Amino acid sequence: MDTLCSRMLLFLGLAPFMTLAATPPPTHQFTLENGLQVLVREDHRAPLVTSHLWFKVGSADEAPGQTGLSHVLEHMLYKGSHKTCAGEASRLLESLGAEENAFTAEDVTGYYQTLSPRYLGVVFELMADLMTTADLHVDDLKTELAVIREERQLRIDDDVDAAALEHFTSQAHVANSYRMPVIGWMHDLQHVDAKELRHWYQSRYAPGNAVLVIVGDVTLAHVQPLAERYFGALANRPVPRLLRPVELKVPGERRLTLQRNVPAERLLMAFNLPGLATAKDLHTVHALRLINAILGGAHGARLQKKLIFTDRVLNRVDTHYDERTRGDNLLLLTAELADPPLTDLEGAQARVWEQIETLRTTPPSPEELERARTQLIAQQVYARDSIQEQARQLARFQAIGLPWRILDEDAAALAKVTPQQIREVAATWLTPERLSVAHVRKVDVR
Repeated sequence: MDTLCSRMLLFLGLAPFMTLAATPPPTHQFTLENGLQVLVREDHRAPLVTSHLWFKVGSADEAPGQTGLSHVLEHMLYKGSHKTCAGEASRLLESLGAEENAFTAEDVTGYYQTLSPRYLGVVFELMADLMTTADLHVDDLKTELAVIREERQLRIDDDVDAAALEHFTSQAHVANSYRMPVIGWMHDLQHVDAKELRHWYQSRYAPGNAVLVIVGDVTLAHVQPLAERYFGALANRPVPRLLRPVELKVPGERRLTLQRNVPAERLLMAFNLPGLATAKDLHTVHALRLINAILGGAHGARLQKKLIFTDRVLNRVDTHYDERTRGDNLLLLTAELADPPLTDLEGAQARVWEQIETLRTTPPSPEELERARTQLIAQQVYARDSIQEQARQLARFQAIGLPWRILDEDAAALAKVTPQQIREVAATWLTPERLSVAHVRKVDVR
């Protein structure tokens, strides 16, 4: 009776999320003659619109010796163009009440603005200009490189956790280019060539290598003429082949020891896994997402409950798995030992592995799986409260070469995963042959 009641309560908790997730807003898609892909999602709850222009280029496209190139280009794009002086585009957008920013990641570089729908044409004109006529002056490059090197020093080199994670990630990715840091290695940032940067701009910022996503209080009839007017006239240029960073089938176990000035010792573990774009079947990826949630990526997860609150051997532990990537990725675990420590790093690693091994050999209970599933579906439902988050998710799917409709089918896909499938996928993918480990030891200052 208790089990039946608990299952009924879990079903009742999941049912509203499944209903909401099954009713996506109206979404329209078209492609301009020059290859620019455009998505328009209507969301009329507030008089706002967000425009996301993403280019299919990031650190994963960079070769050794040119790391950081995509990020440098993102910084340089606002240094002036045929229509705007340095910083003028941002000042104009600010005067219109817009929230705007840009970012670089492993797979993409993106620019986005959120403002009143009546100014959407202004955004399109500015973005069409910046993606084709950026000045990229040598003097501006020298100044901006100094800013980026300082950013790297502050955010990574002077941050022991960030530096250790960067070093670890470069080892965990054996054969694919996700090992390249987005911001670039410091020695490469000392020697960025202006001609190389311009070539990167001209070859990677072509319309056919971009995705434009509009979400908000607009209609297709509003957006399509504006897109045709401002982006349609851009030249159709050849685009590079979309690279898929794929890992070795059996990478082999890797171990790393780092000495750092940390208050408590750290444990890093990572498994090489497929993502949505590289998996043979999407079922495997959805099971891996739920495994991540069960282990450490959701509220009430096993590692937190057992190793922090019960055994008190860890001060914190988190897991992360990003399946929405162009290539193979990692299930990453980061942990900090308790202070004072109740075990050493080898002991902590063994305790973590015990929890992983349990999932590899024993299916989770239906109740535990439903809790994890409900949390993942709830995240997707709550994301619809933000037009920016909707645009980010839609743009990401298109940018990694997958149809955006997978996003709207997510809840149904998660609902199909069974406890036995969780065990089978864990046994297949969470193996020592796919594992990287780093022990971050305290520096002995005596």
